[in-house]
Amino acid sequence: MNSSHIFWPVLAQVFLTLAMFVFLGARKARAVKTGQVNRRQAALDSRVWPEDVVQVSNNIANQFEVPVLFYVLCLVLDSIHAAGTIAVVLAWLFVASRYAHAYVHVGSNYVPVRMRLFIFGCLVLLAMLVIAVWKLAGKTVAP
Repeated sequence: MNSSHIFWPVLAQVFLTLAMFVFLGARKARAVKTGQVNRRQAALDSRVWPEDVVQVSNNIANQFEVPVLFYVLCLVLDSIHAAGTIAVVLAWLFVASRYAHAYVHVGSNYVPVRMRLFIFGCLVLLAMLVIAVWKLAGKTVAP
């Protein structure tokens, strides 16, 4: 597998983040249009937004937490020539966990499911880290 394939899941994760910004804009526009929030108040106090807007806003904040480690790991794996099939599959699994997490976060917001998805994504990142450490230690990484 071409090592540049590791960047497809990176782009998918970037797309998720940008899509959440668009979704936030849509939810904010709807809140203003339906009179759920006063535009002037909202400009100065983020606490006045309705819950569905806050959910998306919180999800966007999440996209700049653990996914940052994902971006770094993908760059590291590529730079040390360890972005083989296993690493790419793990990268896709991480991104899938983030899409599922975002879906739950901006939908039902059921915390036990969100937590399981978060933990799964972190375990995937840990596996990616192990591949990087293994490669840096001079070990051979399977495809």
